Amino acid sequence: MYNFSMNEIIWKDRWSKDQIRTILFEQSEIFWQRDPGIQREKLNDVQKASAIPHAVIISGLRRVGKSTMLAQLAHTLGKEAYYYLNFEDDRFIGFQAQDANDLYQTLIEIFGERKIFIIDEIQNVDGWEHFVRRFIDLGFKFYISGSNAALLSREFGSRLTGRHTPIELFPFSFREFLLFRGETEFKSQQLSTIEKGKLSAALDTYLRQGGIADALKYPELPILKTLYDDVLFRDIATRYGLENVRALKELGLFLMSNPASLVSFNKIKEHLRLGSVNTVTNYIEYLEDSWLLFTTRIYDYSVKRRQVSPKKIYGIDTGLVNTIGFHLSPNTGKLLENLIFLELRRQSKEIFYLTTQNGFEIDFYLPETRTLIQVTQNMSNPATREREIRAMQDAIKTVDAQNLLILSDNNEDPIRIGDKEIQIQSIPEWLLQQPG
Repeated sequence: MYNFSMNEIIWKDRWSKDQIRTILFEQSEIFWQRDPGIQREKLNDVQKASAIPHAVIISGLRRVGKSTMLAQLAHTLGKEAYYYLNFEDDRFIGFQAQDANDLYQTLIEIFGERKIFIIDEIQNVDGWEHFVRRFIDLGFKFYISGSNAALLSREFGSRLTGRHTPIELFPFSFREFLLFRGETEFKSQQLSTIEKGKLSAALDTYLRQGGIADALKYPELPILKTLYDDVLFRDIATRYGLENVRALKELGLFLMSNPASLVSFNKIKEHLRLGSVNTVTNYIEYLEDSWLLFTTRIYDYSVKRRQVSPKKIYGIDTGLVNTIGFHLSPNTGKLLENLIFLELRRQSKEIFYLTTQNGFEIDFYLPETRTLIQVTQNMSNPATREREIRAMQDAIKTVDAQNLLILSDNNEDPIRIGDKEIQIQSIPEWLLQQPG
């Protein structure tokens, strides 16, 4: 929500009728003229959801491309088909759900009758779910974006149960990154040596720069730093009324400096002197809800062990991790693991790490497909190869895994262990093969 008490400002009293018409017309024109960029893979999911009457809710990090994808959708619908509203516009400060009827009347006066709403950053409106539900019942279709997972989820449950289709939008996938750069030659199953070299070089760049479109487009500008500060101060500190902003900054820096690492909330509390584990837990939840990072738990049949064991932290974007975090070395192995997590997270929320009886750690376990995945920079070192294979051997004694995969720098022949095979795949080629 905006940084004020909603009841202190009556929105429609701040603007004349002509001013409101100007705001709405300007927003509509700017949105229609927006650079559509490359077509996002998730646009297919949005279009599939157009056939059902549910509200389509697109959530994700600020500047991740939600508005751009909505603009792509708008151009498939046609300019005369929808109303557009952007509640990130500071001219909407004070707007509340009860203002929706007046707003709708003005939209009809300007644009005529339409049955589709496209709305950006709806979490800035207190009580938004009330007017969305009411208009859905009247036969309207909504395409909505938002940047706070917790707020959106809470309203889904309270007012839009069974009437919404949630879609998560991430930074560019590796495939989208290549398309953004105009590198579209990597389509055959059998890549040439030159193509493999180019693909590896592109992965190195993607690992360093990440997948935030504006940061890739304008590398000379501090876009990632600004984005991070906006989320920290506007979306978290201001929204939740946090007084100890310094502690939030220190926690964010610590987590961004330790991607793909196990962290103990109790040790973080002591290291950063945050007062209580509850404070650490709350702050990390705020960071997750604002899409800056993710946490994964250990896979264990004991509920208590799942709760008390260290969590693993992953950043939403490796470019953001590189920009914000403090690193004495390139930290390539951890960034690769972070990258693989993001690709897996695009497909499923059920992702765990695993610790075997003999103390080996498996990077990812996906219970839905019973898949174990290890990530390593390369398998050329005999000690590394032996460690990764032994970890897999030990892991299948812990869980009934059917798919064993090691992601590294090159494809290799499968390695047989008992009645199972470990597949070894090139990271960049595996990334290309994943469903969009």
